Amino acid sequence: AIDSGVAKNPIKNWEAYKRELNNRLGLDHKLIMTIRNKARRDPKTVVFADGNELKVLKAAQFVCKQKIAKPILIGNKKEIENLIKENQLVLPNVPIIDLYKDVSKKKREKFAQILLDKRERKGMTYDEALEKMYNRDYYGSMMVETGEADAFISGFMRKYADIIRPAIHVVGTSEKHNHIVGMYIMLTKKGPLFLADTTVNSDPNPDTIADTTLLVANEVRKFNMEPRVAILSYSNFGAFKGKGSPIRARSAVEILHREHPNLMVDGEMQANYALNGELRMKKFPFSKLGNHDANVLIFPNLSSGNILYKVLQEIGTAKAVGPVLLGMKKPIHILQMECSVREIVNMTAIAVIDAQSIGKSK
Repeated sequence: AIDSGVAKNPIKNWEAYKRELNNRLGLDHKLIMTIRNKARRDPKTVVFADGNELKVLKAAQFVCKQKIAKPILIGNKKEIENLIKENQLVLPNVPIIDLYKDVSKKKREKFAQILLDKRERKGMTYDEALEKMYNRDYYGSMMVETGEADAFISGFMRKYADIIRPAIHVVGTSEKHNHIVGMYIMLTKKGPLFLADTTVNSDPNPDTIADTTLLVANEVRKFNMEPRVAILSYSNFGAFKGKGSPIRARSAVEILHREHPNLMVDGEMQANYALNGELRMKKFPFSKLGNHDANVLIFPNLSSGNILYKVLQEIGTAKAVGPVLLGMKKPIHILQMECSVREIVNMTAIAVIDAQSIGKSK
């Protein structure tokens, strides 16, 4: 570039240049780099359910090369090997598990018995448990449950609900939480926003909203950020006296203020006051958020959360990372169907960070 005249000044300090480039790319790039760099410190074994999909293979190659994770692929072995060869991918020594050829009878029976022990009083028979070990979502979840892998990623070609069911049957929810939550990270010009619940709980009660807040706040801290939480509704701080979402949001805030006084959270409030600390201070100076813009938005129901993230994504004002599944006992994450290689890489890094935190808590 110097010789051609395109670049005028030679780069003498490449590390300084990288930092400057990251700053130019904005807060969203900083967050992604933080997530990936944290994953690199202690890469974990991640099982990919859809190993026979090209985008998944490209993502596996990237996380392997960048030392973000150690991938394992589930799928038709011959088909995967052909895809790798045809597309000149480099995946040396990456294990491929063909559920119809590579899994021994003994291993399948062992996994089936573990599943039966969990589900025998919920109507499952041994034959049904054995049959489910031919299902990549059950088998991949069981690899995480038994410690053969640290995290599982699925969903590239299947519906969200079809993957959540095996995950709950095999791994289950965290002992600290009685439900799971779907969180999206929206990368905006003003910085990252963490939205929940966007995928799971349709009509949460105050306890569920409070628990959702705690799950998201804990996840945000893993990314070296301090959560500033607004619990949203169409009313501000008790203005609406009737029934509905304002009451549920207000009750959740009361629970959080009482039981977690150090958490920066307030509500109920409208979205504009959540995102504009200066505006909020003028009208509601008592708010626990002070003059800070919220970076975590908790919704009163699934409809509002799901609609907002899809609108932001579709009109191009934000890039989405997710959905990040929170509340599972071990890391299970579900991709958007037919998402990009970049999105798969980012979800893999998040899965690794979750696995790291589980290792530390033991």
